[in-house]
Formats: sequence, structure tokens, C-alpha cells
Amino acid sequence: MDAATPITTTPVATPIAPDRARSLARWNRALSGLHGIQFLAMLAVASTATVFAPYVPTVRIKLVDGAFAGVEQTQVQLFSMPLAWFIASFLAMSAIAHFSAGWPLRQRYEAWLARGMNPLRWVEYAFSSTVMIVAIAYISFIRDVPALVAIAASNVAMILFGWSMEAANEGRRDHPDWKNFIFGCIAGIAPWIGIVSILLAYGAQPDLPAGSSIPAFVYVIVATLFVSFNVFAITMVLQYRRIGRWRDYLVGEKTYMVMSLVAKSALAWQVFSGTLRPGG
Repeated sequence: MDAATPITTTPVATPIAPDRARSLARWNRALSGLHGIQFLAMLAVASTATVFAPYVPTVRIKLVDGAFAGVEQTQVQLFSMPLAWFIASFLAMSAIAHFSAGWPLRQRYEAWLARGMNPLRWVEYAFSSTVMIVAIAYISFIRDVPALVAIAASNVAMILFGWSMEAANEGRRDHPDWKNFIFGCIAGIAPWIGIVSILLAYGAQPDLPAGSSIPAFVYVIVATLFVSFNVFAITMVLQYRRIGRWRDYLVGEKTYMVMSLVAKSALAWQVFSGTLRPGG
């Protein structure tokens, strides 16, 4: 080997202490139960009258006396399902992920944490948080499929950049490379720009009929979830800046767990109180 050739080594992960591993297992099992109970409760008590029914905008040919007379805008409903089922689904996703970390994937999960990463978290968030942001967009009157697909794709990209941030900085948390974090923030802000612009545009219409304003609960949901989503980014900054208790990666892991429960519970029950109450 040439003396000038740098020698690279793979960092050796230090196993998690047994007491902390048991604590994490208890947390995951408890959170699996809390999410699962909320999933069942939502299905049991929520009204199915309100539907999630995105549409595809298209055009239709106009004929006058059998002759072509241009095209007109129209739309085709892609599918329809109770909004309650859509909302409940992200609670089910989290329940399954925490169940996996607490039981069948426990050893692999703990090995990942020992290396300062958790791919299971990012896989779950790629599904559950994407359903959440699409739900927020839908109740904010973004209901065409192309826009919802773009919002979903931007959110998935943000989550996967979180995964790549951890993978790229394995063993180098003292000198992290922030490119993946920055790219994730760029991808993650796009859905919120779209949602806020729709709300602002609706309110800016002149001569809106009385009583036709956007319900207050929609603004509360958007604000609550925007703050919640950003706490995840702040947690990653605290971890990689090694600030306070977040120098310990496992403190960040539990922060993610708590914030995931808070964000999902807040969205589910705020939507329930606004649109899914039986008879509401």
C-alpha cells in the first residue's frame, strides 16, 4: 500500500447499555399501544360521511352541431373513501413501526441506534407523515391529484434526506456534513408554501359570502402541524450540534418518539373535532 494512501476505517458501534435498551423497548411497546388504541377509537367513533375524494383535472371537447368548438375544463374523481379511514391510517402505520421496534426488529433497531441512526424511523415517517401532510392539504382545499402527488413527493424527499443525513454522518457527529439536512429543508418547505398560499388566496377573494370563510380549526391544524414538523428538524440540529442532553443520540430518539405521538394525535383529533364528529 502506498504510504500516501489514506487509511479509512469503519467506526465501531458501542452497544447500547442493557438498561437503556430495555427502556427503549418499553417506550416502543407503549407507543405502539397508544397509537393502536387511537387508530381503533378513530374507526369506532368518527363519522364516515366526510370523504377523501381527490380528482384529476382534465379537459373535454365541446361540440356544437357536431362540429368542434374548443375544449372546456372538467375533472374526474379518482376515488372516494371516508376521510376518517385516511386519518386513522397514519396512526396504524406508527403502531406497526413501534411494534416492530419493540418486538420482531428489536435487535436490529438497537444495533442501528448504537450506530447513531434509525432507518426504521425514516421509513415509517415517509409513509405516515406523508399521509398527514396530504390530509392537511386536502382539508385546506388542495384536492387535485397532481398537486397532492407533488406535495407527497416533496415530503417523502424531505424524510429520505433525513435518513441520508444520518447515514452520511455515521461516526462523524463531531464534524457533520449538513448538505443532506439543507436539501431536506428545501424539499420540506414546498408543501407548506402551497398550503399557506391556498389559504391566503381563498381569504383574499373579494365579496366572499357571509359564513363562507375557512373554518378556524383548519388554521389551527396547519399552525399546530407546522410547528410540530419543525420540531423534528430542530431535534436533528440539536443532535448534530451536540447541544445539551441531545449530545446523547438516544435522547433525540425519545424526542422523536414523543413528538411523533403528539403530532399524529393532534392532527387526528383536531380533524375529528372539526369534520368527523358524528352529527357534526
